[in-house]
Amino acid sequence: MNVHIQTVHFDADAKLLEHVKEKINKLQQFHDRIIKVDVFLKLDNVVHTIKDKVAEIRVHVPRADFFVKSSSKSFEASFDEAFDSLVTQIKRKKEKLAA
Repeated sequence: MNVHIQTVHFDADAKLLEHVKEKINKLQQFHDRIIKVDVFLKLDNVVHTIKDKVAEIRVHVPRADFFVKSSSKSFEASFDEAFDSLVTQIKRKKEKLAA
């Protein structure tokens, strides 16, 4: 599994990167043929000086791609929310294939 983490408009600290890598490694439990995972962490400047933290995760598996996006006031919360949504998508897809 190839993992690519990209930060946009900021430099991530080691603690955040470790959190992301730790969660991404858990994806192997839900799908055993993951080819590549792209994680994008962005600062999204919506109105005035309010900055939302956006996490996007794209997972490539044979014959399917999964994509989730989430935003909140912290990167950890955004990433965790996106990750949970991604796990739900993967489980739903596997259930459809099994049926």
